[in-house]
Amino acid sequence: MSTPFGPSLTRRWTANSLPVPFSRDAPQGVLAERSWRLNKKDLKRFKMMLEESKRQLLASAKKTLSEESSVDTNELPDEIDQASSEYQQSMIFRLRDREKFLLAKIEKALTRIDGGMFGICERCEEEISPKRLEARPVTTLCIRCKEEQEQAEKSFG
Repeated sequence: MSTPFGPSLTRRWTANSLPVPFSRDAPQGVLAERSWRLNKKDLKRFKMMLEESKRQLLASAKKTLSEESSVDTNELPDEIDQASSEYQQSMIFRLRDREKFLLAKIEKALTRIDGGMFGICERCEEEISPKRLEARPVTTLCIRCKEEQEQAEKSFG
């Protein structure tokens, strides 16, 4: 049966597609009717991926603090070497700044996994495709909402 808004929202539950968190007494709403494709095994795998990325970012930041930021530009022989060293440090710190934002996204994704909202678009509350989550596990928007966001950003210049 179809509704004016598309196919009927009636879902069949399987053991591996129960919503996380699941309550048999849950109100009949968007989350209660959703057919979740991510099972506990998938969530555990994504959580491990995110935690490994977090560990690598923190190790990289620690390395930057201990090794790469210790260069004294005043000790370099000429102005060209000094400028090159300063440029390199600037690039490294810019990359670390980007990694700081990625780290915040990883933390948010881990929180969403623990809260049972991982894989759900923040804007339209539809499922995010597993392929998109594989490519970018920190994403919070489905592909359609992300495209709309990019179009809006593009139109503002």
